Amino acid sequence: MKAVRLQGYHRQPVVEEVPEPTVQGPLDVVVRIGGAGVCRTDLHIIEGQWAEAMHPTLPYTLGHENAGWVHEVGPAVTNVAVGDTVILHPTPTCGLCRACRAGDDMHCADSSFPGLSHDGGMAEYLLTSARACVKLDPRTRPQDVAALADAGITAYHAVRKAIPLLYPGTTCVVIGAGGLGHIGIQCLAALTAARVVVVDRNPDALKLAEQLGAQHTVVADGGQVAAVRELTGGRGAHVVLDFVAEQGAEQDGFAMTGEAGSYFVIGYGGTVHIPTLDIISTERNVVGNIVGTYTELDELMALAQGGRVTLHTRTYPLDAAVEAIADLDAGRVRGRAILVP
Repeated sequence: MKAVRLQGYHRQPVVEEVPEPTVQGPLDVVVRIGGAGVCRTDLHIIEGQWAEAMHPTLPYTLGHENAGWVHEVGPAVTNVAVGDTVILHPTPTCGLCRACRAGDDMHCADSSFPGLSHDGGMAEYLLTSARACVKLDPRTRPQDVAALADAGITAYHAVRKAIPLLYPGTTCVVIGAGGLGHIGIQCLAALTAARVVVVDRNPDALKLAEQLGAQHTVVADGGQVAAVRELTGGRGAHVVLDFVAEQGAEQDGFAMTGEAGSYFVIGYGGTVHIPTLDIISTERNVVGNIVGTYTELDELMALAQGGRVTLHTRTYPLDAAVEAIADLDAGRVRGRAILVP
């Protein structure tokens, strides 16, 4: 089968032939991929930023946002059958540790991360676990939902955590209306009554944000912190969701957060520099976010299949993976890039 393989860090991946995966264990599931998302995390993987955390053995196949059809199942699999349409939670988990028992499976003591720790789904087939499979309406096209497996669940996870803070009358600032941010805006509109202010340097992204439910948009042209302060009567936002968190956005995000407010870091790549006095004197919170739980992905798919959350995508054939990665890196993709084998 064809797969998008990373041969070495700081080098573009290549599309090459590799053996098809097969079921090895009782709960294994092989999925025929119908859509694989291209994520900024893939750019960070290529740069080597995840090497120390995940220790993958090179070469390996990229791709951690995957959806498709069940191709083969192990003898103990009961929740899906061959032919079912599925989206895959990004981290197959054990189901037995305390985190899994508590429904906090993103912190499973024995999880794996296809596309980061070992072979992922930028390929024709992917080996995963029954515990990762969320069964979908058979009319669903995997390419339309694949990026919800990571970008979507990451945005939803952050919004869901912020819901108690976003009662009517509050303001939420969204930094970045790209691949994650445009999903976060829709989740805010579906789940909260907060006023949504979106900050982005791209006018087209801001136009999309308005269409998705943002009440105000701000161009990130150097005056974005002052503009947010003006929109909030000088107080700052109750919640800031930072889907960028690099190239200065991480400093803007904390500055846009009002007293007793919460700054949610969702994007990454930068470094937050905050004097401790600024934290204690204003009682502002800094909240980290990483992907989300299986239950949250199931909830998000209910919103998606009900038409409340829609991915804006640009599709590429698998052979054009390098082009898709270059377009994402250059900012030429509005929404999400999806590889379709």
